[in-house]
Amino acid sequence: MTAAYTCSKTFSGYPCCHRQWRHEGHCRFVHGYSRSFTCAFRARRLDRNGFVVDFSSLRDLEAQLAAQFDHTFLANADDPLLGQWQALHELGALDLRVMENVGMEASAALVWGWANALLRERDGGRACCWRVEARENERNAARFEALPPWFGLAEVAD
Repeated sequence: MTAAYTCSKTFSGYPCCHRQWRHEGHCRFVHGYSRSFTCAFRARRLDRNGFVVDFSSLRDLEAQLAAQFDHTFLANADDPLLGQWQALHELGALDLRVMENVGMEASAALVWGWANALLRERDGGRACCWRVEARENERNAARFEALPPWFGLAEVAD
């Protein structure tokens, strides 16, 4: 593996609720957590400030996280009660976000994609997000790890 610099940033305080409607146990009921996400970043060379990623430049990602997860109700796109959740949203009883999968593993992958879209557009592939840990509480977390296929191509062109 090629040598690289790494750093991480945690975004926390996103209280939301969801249900895993296919689950045979208690997870089929609506329940909530205050989610947090730790993004791990990687670069083979530092930026002009000596950073892998300037944390202050991640405000757009933080806003995207808040819009998706702060005081929202997450529903799977195939939830058989989706029509009822949408009606409650229209009545102002909940702030609905429909996702392919509301689980923590899928949420980690979603945030990984958002972080990499931001970094690729802004930095042209110099830095990437290689891991996201999605945490529902202090005991339970899920991770998604991958290097985006475009990572490092900018160095080849240098």
